Amino acid sequence: MLASTSLPVITHDEPPRRRLPPWLKRPLPTVGMLDTRRLIQGLRLNTVCVEARCPNLTECWSRGTATFMILGDECTRRCGFCAVKTARPLPPEVDEPERLAEAAAHLGLRHVVITSVARDDLRDEGAGHFARCVAAVRERLPQATIEVLVPDFHGRRELVGIVCESRPEVYNHNVETVARLQKRARPAARYERSLRVLATVKELDPRIRTKSGVMVGLGETHDELIKTFRDLHAHGCEMLTIGQYLRPGDRYLPVERYYPPQEFDELAEIARQIGFSAVASGPFVRSSYFAETLFTETDFLRR
Repeated sequence: MLASTSLPVITHDEPPRRRLPPWLKRPLPTVGMLDTRRLIQGLRLNTVCVEARCPNLTECWSRGTATFMILGDECTRRCGFCAVKTARPLPPEVDEPERLAEAAAHLGLRHVVITSVARDDLRDEGAGHFARCVAAVRERLPQATIEVLVPDFHGRRELVGIVCESRPEVYNHNVETVARLQKRARPAARYERSLRVLATVKELDPRIRTKSGVMVGLGETHDELIKTFRDLHAHGCEMLTIGQYLRPGDRYLPVERYYPPQEFDELAEIARQIGFSAVASGPFVRSSYFAETLFTETDFLRR
């Protein structure tokens, strides 16, 4: 049985949604995007691009890349910012790892990003399925690098270990926002738990690069952001993404502020000074946005 959690209080008496600033515009679909969509639909795969209503879908699919979302399209948690639907999910599909690997090979991906919904209903919370997906991609694309973007597994060391044993090059787990806003944004998660997950990865296998992401625009202060960066780095996080929160619909948390591009540049510089080996910061940056480029930057700096 799923554990009950308090949900964010979202009222309907908020002021009308603000008009997006000019720097938050995206291009129209292209032919390449349609090819990617046909492939993903044909192999019955889910992507976070679609389920989370990512604003970068057009750009990424037009480049022939996507972030695969395993373990279904229904999440056992409900976060105030996330468009993925909450429901009791279906059992994992046994052949999903092979279908995912086939899609990655067809697209010719050199860096494969795999994420999932939260599966608190499963005994291992989906950790074993993650490992099987990594193994399937590794067998089909031995030269590719693999990045997993995982839930917190309730901080269970043995589950983090199952994923680490599959040897992804990057273990990504998002803290999402500052400590003060955690309960409002992600009521079933815990700030300290997410930090501990990242530290556990480095304890289990220091060779795996650790990565996390932060959204801005939920009402955080500048000092809170800097403290979050420092906390992440202190817990072994090497790579950081910083992006603008964009409200996916009226049912979700409102945007308190749109950060202009120059502020993202300033935040990136602060993060680099703190010690992150690679930082991606900008209005449209998401956890897996140009993930290969960020990984390559880190790889270059380690040589």
